[in-house]
Amino acid sequence: MSNFGGIIIRIAMLSPIAWSTPPKKYGPWESIVSLLTEGLVKRGIDVTLFATADSHTAAKLHAVCPRPYEEDKSILVKVCECLHISEVFERASEFDIIHNHFDYLPLTYSALVNTPVVTTIHGISSRKILPVYKKYNNNTFYVSISDAYKCPELDYIATVRHGIDIEGLHFNDSPQDYLLFLSRLHEDKGAKEAIEVAKKTGRKLRIAGFIADQAYFEKEVQPHIDNEQIIYEGHVDPERKKELLSNAYALLHMINYDEPFGLGVVEAMASGTPVIAMNRGSMPELIRSGETGFLVNSIDEAAEAVQKIASISRKKCRENVEKRFSVDRMVDDYIKVYETILEEYKRESEMQK
Repeated sequence: MSNFGGIIIRIAMLSPIAWSTPPKKYGPWESIVSLLTEGLVKRGIDVTLFATADSHTAAKLHAVCPRPYEEDKSILVKVCECLHISEVFERASEFDIIHNHFDYLPLTYSALVNTPVVTTIHGISSRKILPVYKKYNNNTFYVSISDAYKCPELDYIATVRHGIDIEGLHFNDSPQDYLLFLSRLHEDKGAKEAIEVAKKTGRKLRIAGFIADQAYFEKEVQPHIDNEQIIYEGHVDPERKKELLSNAYALLHMINYDEPFGLGVVEAMASGTPVIAMNRGSMPELIRSGETGFLVNSIDEAAEAVQKIASISRKKCRENVEKRFSVDRMVDDYIKVYETILEEYKRESEMQK
């Protein structure tokens, strides 16, 4: 057990198992779980990470799923998910707080234990899952990752924006001339629109990310790949990702949906790379238009913004991230959430005596 601010905090950190924690390549939820877990351990807090067996952590690792199911298609997903989640809740009495990053399914266990459960809502894939969140709205705690992504039908204990490993990203004040699309290849993320911007401006576009929708890729992306102006880098590893981010002239984030956060956007700015993004979802909370990039409403506006990128200070992009999106700030915010929850449980316990 560990002591923080006079309060004993033992955290059960429930990570997804689609990818390892931290992920080898893609895995934004797992990436945040890893950064938070390691940050809490550095503060002397007792954390048990429930993740895949090939995960790496300074915390105590508990695993029932040997590998991520996205990397091993022989794994029956629901079986692994059920075993994974049940491990946490069967050990609930060992912890002061269960921190759920596994979406809505663990909520269905929450009323069966006395340990408080806080859920970071990384994304709501469909309104069809809202009945679960609404059922447990008054019995658990929800954290939003941006103000823009708060569902009006739910109550939240806090907004905690993600932090990133800033020191692990290469700052570069002398970029190359290419534009970058860095995300999963899916209509939501706007690869097609990024290609259109590149063609309008006559600039090279490097595309990196795993193919999340094969039909979309084959129809909207692949026909444009000529390995001269439009280049597909594939599903890159972390080191190649860092190179692409730091050397890019600008990141194009032409999303077609209200994105909850946008880790790639913050990572780009930390590398010194300005971002041109559609003005949707959390983008106004991440990008200071005219200072760290540009918020746009169309492909034409994005093409115009490319011509203005030279007016953006890459150093200011980095400094903005250092001030607003550090891991330390994220850890501080979550510790405040934990303390608030424990104080509330303490008051309720005293009232029941």
